[in-house]
Amino acid sequence: MLFFLLAVLIVPPAVLISLPAITFRKNTRGKSAKKALLTQFAGFAVLMVLVSVLTFSVSAADKAVDAPVSQNESAAPSEKSNDLGLGLIAAGMVTGLAGIGGGIAVAAGAPAAIAATSEDPKTFGKALIFVALGESIALYGVVISILILNKL
Repeated sequence: MLFFLLAVLIVPPAVLISLPAITFRKNTRGKSAKKALLTQFAGFAVLMVLVSVLTFSVSAADKAVDAPVSQNESAAPSEKSNDLGLGLIAAGMVTGLAGIGGGIAVAAGAPAAIAATSEDPKTFGKALIFVALGESIALYGVVISILILNKL
């Protein structure tokens, strides 16, 4: 169990530090940016799979150690803690992915709004609405994560 905990605590930061270094080295050697980006995504995917597998295996090992002594005891607290962990992961993913989506929407809408306003100042109100719609995506994610956290 100690091996799994060390692997979860040491390997992810090492991978997160080495991925940009590998990408920088590939870019300086003349490799295309597309291949460097593919390396980043592949490394991140491997890291997520590794962390997920090791986290759930540690959780399973803890359940085996903390098994009820008699039949009168229930296993509800360990199930609740597993639900709590998955709920926290879900809330974090909802917030993060909504933030990324909102950032992409604002990155596309804000320059267009600035350009439209510079050509015709009367379009400022309409342009502001489109930028606010992009930002609302992130707010929806925050609301959903709050609902998830209140359900736990």
